[in-house]
Amino acid sequence: MAEIVLDGLEIESVEAVHDLFAQALAFPEQYGRNLDALFDCLTDLGEPVTVRLLHQEALEERLGRRGRALARLLRRAEEENPRVTLLRK
Repeated sequence: MAEIVLDGLEIESVEAVHDLFAQALAFPEQYGRNLDALFDCLTDLGEPVTVRLLHQEALEERLGRRGRALARLLRRAEEENPRVTLLRK
């Protein structure tokens, strides 16, 4: 099972988020590096993954509306795919 730690105190940009997910989950080369593509990849996963979202407020502050959209996307992905687990602290 893969585990991704998304720490709002360390993430500097949306691009860094895409890098983190693409590398940890071996997304295909044609991964679109946008939130729609991230949602599609997460909901299509066949293997379990846990996403630890730390310091969500800091993430949303740093990334603005994209940070808020990312947090919503992760909740939706967890609802859509039982292999995705979102843990928030």
